[in-house]
Amino acid sequence: MAGELNFLLQLFVSGLSVGSVYAVIGIGFVVIYKATKILNFAHGEILMVAAYFCLILIENFHLHFLIAFPLTLIFCAVIGFMMERFIFRPMIGEPVFAVVMITLGLSIILRPLTGMVFGFGNVMFPSPFPHKPIVLSGIVVSHAHLWTFLISCAVILIFFLFFKYSKVGIAMRAAADRQMVAFLMGINVKRIFSLSWAIAAATAGIAGILLANVLVMNLNLSFVAVKVFPAIILGGLDSIVGALIGGLIIGVFETIVGGYLDLYLSGIKEISAYILLFIILIIRPYGLFGTEEIERV
Repeated sequence: MAGELNFLLQLFVSGLSVGSVYAVIGIGFVVIYKATKILNFAHGEILMVAAYFCLILIENFHLHFLIAFPLTLIFCAVIGFMMERFIFRPMIGEPVFAVVMITLGLSIILRPLTGMVFGFGNVMFPSPFPHKPIVLSGIVVSHAHLWTFLISCAVILIFFLFFKYSKVGIAMRAAADRQMVAFLMGINVKRIFSLSWAIAAATAGIAGILLANVLVMNLNLSFVAVKVFPAIILGGLDSIVGALIGGLIIGVFETIVGGYLDLYLSGIKEISAYILLFIILIIRPYGLFGTEEIERV
């Protein structure tokens, strides 16, 4: 009985670590969606590029992780800004579907380009965290997973406070709700859009580096973002809190399902998030914290 409980707690702790990264990735999706109503399908590729860029700074330029980390975030923010300025700003006024298809095209282009530049094989990221795990009452927690969880929680808290209390965050929320009203109130909507893409790309950079510390690096790193879709839809596409709770729920749920059922139903872990999402959305179509919109005819 004690062994079963320890196994469940071990899965729960691992799920929290995975779910916290899902939450950080989800924040990037939510930030762009709140500001522009666009779902960015290239978010996973930005995440992947960030991990490789940080790796190059550490191994080729011999920079310390604490220096390479912020430089990577700046690099990602510049990428996000350039994407908005030169790709998406000219699309203002066009159907949202067309803009979403551009993000999908970018994701398809960026993966092979990244492979041509950095290689297509598996790479081990030089983790800055101690390799010896922490053992608490029979539960083994690696330093990489622990710091991934702590950093993710700190990022989520910062963004929550940013959107709730800062002038820029409030302006971003206003632009997301009513663009024309925000413009008439003196808010520079174009600047808000640029900032949204830069912030979202920076969060992708954080998530990419954290994932590189707990997973084997290759081009498939970008596919982790696809697994975040159930989390952000579950929590609500326009909710930072929803991205947090949705990410944690999905991370814990799929880890526990995989731990108990993957041996008998191979691949059940990969689809478990979508099964849970399907059940939740039948009950709450707008997600747990999404804004309900009612259209009257």
